[in-house]
Amino acid sequence: MRQNRWIRALFIGVGLFGLIQLIPYGRPTQNPPVVQEPPWDSPQTRQFFFRVCKDCHSNQTEYPWYAWVAPISWLIARDVQEGRRHFNVSEWHRPQKDADEAAEEYRKGTMPPPLYRWMHPEVNLSAAERRKFLQGLEATFGSSSVEEHSTRVKSVK
Repeated sequence: MRQNRWIRALFIGVGLFGLIQLIPYGRPTQNPPVVQEPPWDSPQTRQFFFRVCKDCHSNQTEYPWYAWVAPISWLIARDVQEGRRHFNVSEWHRPQKDADEAAEEYRKGTMPPPLYRWMHPEVNLSAAERRKFLQGLEATFGSSSVEEHSTRVKSVK
């Protein structure tokens, strides 16, 4: 009797998994066009950015095979939409309110997220590459922490 429950549960689980594959949300589609990129401080910064950040912060996302499998596809679609909404180097013609936070988020290790780093080991830079990339991010996009610090110093004086 107990074995029958497990078999039924397995069939129900497989059936539900199959059904959610029919929900079209999250399936990769064509990327939007690249309209305008920022004035990069160097080709090297651009190269690092496209190695580390492009999948969520540009219109040049490369979707892995598992981006076609729900519910993973739903999470990937959400992450890409959120990333592009906050900061998108392919649409530099529109305001990029969070661009100045790029260096700080990378410095703190919150970007790219740990799960993304685990799934994409190519984004892990050496210490020297990391330093150069951080300098390039600050030179290209500015730094919110530096700006906040200088604002606080001015207001104290």
